[in-house]
Amino acid sequence: MDSLTQIVLGAAVAAAIAPPQHRRAALLAGAVLGTLPDLDVLPVNLLTDDPVQRMTWHRSVSHSLLVLPFVAWAIWAWCRSRGGRVAQAPLRWFWAMQLALLTHPVLDAFTVYGTQLFWPLPLKPAMWSSVFIIDPLYTVWLLLACAVAWLARAGRLAQPALLAGLALSSLYLGGSLLAKAQVEREAERALAQLNLADAPRFSVPMPFNTLLWRVVAMTPEGFVEGERSLVADHGPMQFREHASDVRALAQIYDYPSVQRLQWFNRGFMKAEQRGDQLVLSDLRMGAEPDYTFRFAVAARDGNGWREMPPQQLHWPWQAGRRLGAMWQRIWHAPPGSREVSHDSMAGKNVATSSVVTGTATSQRP
Repeated sequence: MDSLTQIVLGAAVAAAIAPPQHRRAALLAGAVLGTLPDLDVLPVNLLTDDPVQRMTWHRSVSHSLLVLPFVAWAIWAWCRSRGGRVAQAPLRWFWAMQLALLTHPVLDAFTVYGTQLFWPLPLKPAMWSSVFIIDPLYTVWLLLACAVAWLARAGRLAQPALLAGLALSSLYLGGSLLAKAQVEREAERALAQLNLADAPRFSVPMPFNTLLWRVVAMTPEGFVEGERSLVADHGPMQFREHASDVRALAQIYDYPSVQRLQWFNRGFMKAEQRGDQLVLSDLRMGAEPDYTFRFAVAARDGNGWREMPPQQLHWPWQAGRRLGAMWQRIWHAPPGSREVSHDSMAGKNVATSSVVTGTATSQRP
């Protein structure tokens, strides 16, 4: 999640546990602990200039539930040895520090980026993907709670405000999981009608909300992408088919950088040739044709490919236009689209970026 959200979550958790007379100190301490794990970008960026390594090492050791309890304990022990507030209420401050730190990676796991909760175990990163990395409706309750607690200090209003803020934000997270389950059910029905019931797929909310969702499923020739509005959509989900250079991807599959990306994003990536370079785009963050993470990993060498040091690429996209269209899509269902048969999804005469629906039909295109 974004830094502000992590700051107010850590602050609210610590202030709710610490003694009332220590509330302002707990808000500050929790804010620091809440943002501490994300400072891993500083040593990672100093240790390597490889963009794939930078991406995949973020949210690893600094976000591990097997590491952070010891970090919190070390900070608590040092603070207790210096006397002051922690020494006055060591047990409450112990749990305040533990939970302010541990809630950070747990919240991050609700996003799609990928959080290595059990580093150094070689498990795939957690990507529960039920909230966008910035979601005002999650953050606002914590922000209000911290503001009230700061002003009220040890007053009676502070603790109920903190508990209410934590409860409402937690309820919002729970609601995001219910929304995701509903979208997944609709996607499963539609993809089954397209002979993609077993295709690897993921769902993720669109920016700043949990009302509009994006679903991507991999196919032998690329992937399909569709949206689902919990407000406007009532019929079968619609998907657009997109091509990926799967043949070139297979040729470079054993490259270390490609293997690392494959592990980190679970294979949800698109391969395309741009000039003389082969570029891999992480399909989880962005939407066709614009993605946050793109890496050039190979250069053209005759009829094949030659491994190259990964380069992160950026090219402009119209965020303002996309956000406006997204807002309209929340409230309005898309116009009707043509249906295609199961055979067309198997790769027979389907044009790239054509629209397909999850409704079975006996008609041939």
